[in-house]
Amino acid sequence: MEEHRKGEAMAGGIQRAEGTDSMPLPSSVGTDGAFGLPPVGESVNSLVPLRRPEIDAASLSDQSIRRRTTPKHAENANLDDAIIEDPEALGGKGDKQKYTFVGQLRATLFNSWINVLLLAVPVGIILHYIHVDPIAVFVVNFVAIIPLAALLGYGTEEIAMRTGETVGGLLNATFGNAVELIVSILALFKNEIVIVKTSLIGSMLSNLLLVMGMSFFLGGINRIEQNFNMTVAQTAASLLALAVGSLIIPTAFHTWSEAGETGIAPLSRGTSIILLFVYGCYLFFQLKSHTEMYNKPSEKVEKRRGKVESGDAIKGIAQIGAGISASMGGHNAQSVPIQVPDDEDQEEPELHFFVALFTLAASTALVGVCAEALVSSIDVITTRGHISETFVGLILLPIVGNAAEHATAITVAMKDKMDLSIGVAVGSSMQIALLVLPLIVVIGWIAGKDDMSLYFDGFQIAVLFVAVLLVNYLIQDGKSHWLEGMLLMTLYLIISVAAWFYPAKSERTGSGAS
Repeated sequence: MEEHRKGEAMAGGIQRAEGTDSMPLPSSVGTDGAFGLPPVGESVNSLVPLRRPEIDAASLSDQSIRRRTTPKHAENANLDDAIIEDPEALGGKGDKQKYTFVGQLRATLFNSWINVLLLAVPVGIILHYIHVDPIAVFVVNFVAIIPLAALLGYGTEEIAMRTGETVGGLLNATFGNAVELIVSILALFKNEIVIVKTSLIGSMLSNLLLVMGMSFFLGGINRIEQNFNMTVAQTAASLLALAVGSLIIPTAFHTWSEAGETGIAPLSRGTSIILLFVYGCYLFFQLKSHTEMYNKPSEKVEKRRGKVESGDAIKGIAQIGAGISASMGGHNAQSVPIQVPDDEDQEEPELHFFVALFTLAASTALVGVCAEALVSSIDVITTRGHISETFVGLILLPIVGNAAEHATAITVAMKDKMDLSIGVAVGSSMQIALLVLPLIVVIGWIAGKDDMSLYFDGFQIAVLFVAVLLVNYLIQDGKSHWLEGMLLMTLYLIISVAAWFYPAKSERTGSGAS
């Protein structure tokens, strides 16, 4: 008889409570028994139905599969109690990534189609040292620097995955500007002062108008609008306006005073030291005193649904399964959180930290070699190629130098990571104005080159002022869409046309110092 009762209990999914001879009834019957009354000798507290407990996502560990049972019935745990909480359990990457040499090499070389241009790197270096036509040297090394700059951006992005969007944007802007810094130092010691000045102004224009314009445009095509941290963006734009003012003042001083070069050099050096101090204060503000403000996430906007995507099928199956579970369990059914994999949130580092650092170092070294060959052939290009120094410095060289920022900012903008995109575009321009340009002036001071100052051609200052003004207007509401991106790119095209027709004679005369 006892064995018969045990069999009935097991068939009904009921387990006898320990320490009692009473038998709990199935949960579908309830605590009132068959007629609404508890059986004789039955204790309500002894009713322990075997149902799935409520899961608190915060209580789960990092394991992909975790078992959870009632405390008194842990011995009855089986595979049916396993709760898949992490999508990585379905075949994704584990928490402990295993890096292999072949896998990291493949990730580095084949992460973008633009890496096909890496073939131009050894060719450009060889052409430079065998002294062939300088135009060929310029073109090949111009092409070679583009994938190297993209590798700089890739290595920085790998490190940024471990640091967050704020520090990641700062790192991307810093290593992205390594190209401009190397080209400017090499051009400075070759007395290409016009190239140094115009390339730095052109880098700021390229980041503010072309890079951010394409980010707004491509990121906003599939979304009604995108949001970003308005306070952070306006802070960077305000510092950029200060930097533009620091260029206007020496230019006005040189134009309306009779001090000449003897007066503009000390003014530029003193202003450069002040700008370097301001940049140090900005770093303290961003990384120390107001970290919470920079780490505040912005609101994400879903893409427009034009057709059924692959992720929709997974979400639909999950919702159907949840509905069936709820209908079968009735009011006793407990909801189980289901995390659906999101392709945009599944980014994981593909390189080991030290491999990413090596990628940055190797790319920087190769950029230096190719940039040296590029700068050496600029004179021939401007004299024989009928291209002005203004166009080379204002348009061509920034396109090469900003390849890393360009690729990174557009990629993250299409993933709706606008804080990182703004940090790369505006932050890079601000870093050039507050760090790279003043640093070049100080290096020129040490090298005894008095003509390396903050006095710029009026045309360059005017276009930079208009660019900063437009950017300040567009980011003041903390939102962006594709039309704003088109406005930024349109202004850049207008400036490019003006730079192409800007006469070289007026450039040399207006620059004075150059």
